[in-house]
Amino acid sequence: MRNIFLLFSLLTLTWSCDFLKPETNKIPVARVNDSYLYEDDILKLVSENMSEEDSTLIVSNYINRWATQQLLIDQAKINLPETQLENYDKLVLEYKNDLLSEAYKNAIVSRQLDSTISELELERYYEEHKDNFRLNDELMKIRYIHIDENYSNLNQARTILGRFDSKDKKMLDSLSLQFKAFNFNDSTWVKKQVVLQALPALQKAAPDLLKKSNFAQIQDSLGVYLVKIEDVLKTNDLAPLSYVRPTIREIILNKRKLELIRKLEKDITKDAVKNNKYEIYNTQ
Repeated sequence: MRNIFLLFSLLTLTWSCDFLKPETNKIPVARVNDSYLYEDDILKLVSENMSEEDSTLIVSNYINRWATQQLLIDQAKINLPETQLENYDKLVLEYKNDLLSEAYKNAIVSRQLDSTISELELERYYEEHKDNFRLNDELMKIRYIHIDENYSNLNQARTILGRFDSKDKKMLDSLSLQFKAFNFNDSTWVKKQVVLQALPALQKAAPDLLKKSNFAQIQDSLGVYLVKIEDVLKTNDLAPLSYVRPTIREIILNKRKLELIRKLEKDITKDAVKNNKYEIYNTQ
């Protein structure tokens, strides 16, 4: 850190007494024409765990980049056409105004938005817009066990995974530490591609194996896979509500947000007219 402040001192000593002084209580470390770089801007670049050499290099490079940018900006202001500079100023102002108005609208919406969505509302939207929820991917409901090829209770595992009653579920849970991998949540729809990534052996299996209600036993160099396919949905089938519920929830929330924003814009304009803060002049 001593080297950094030494660098600050050297930079300060090189300034001419004729230079314009910055109108601030901050400590300047560099100047380009009427633009100043301050110590506060530099200190945030370095941390206590940096070496003095690294800190000095980072600060020096930053100052040089800043100076180059300021010089380019100043030259641009001198050499670019006035109309072009005015257009840039308008763009900057428009961007700033957009940021401010969006930030304010988002703040109001976040306070007023009712994010509670009932199951009835979800179901109603789903029923009214079913054709919008066609699948782009195949889906599967599946449970499986990945075990070592020398697993001693293979037949038992096949039986209880296939039958899968309440006692079997408890048994599988108690044996799960013996499995390389497993999934017993067969009530959730999963993309087929995700299943194939989790179970690469299925990629080489015959297509008929990956059909509804099938039970498959597949072996590769990594072990044995016991797979029970509960259900399958094809591309362009109607997506089940359970699968698109998060999407519908987002759609409903976005609609509520838009309604709040439209109401906010309408109310703020109405109030401005009422309080004589906004008026349109007749120019004819």
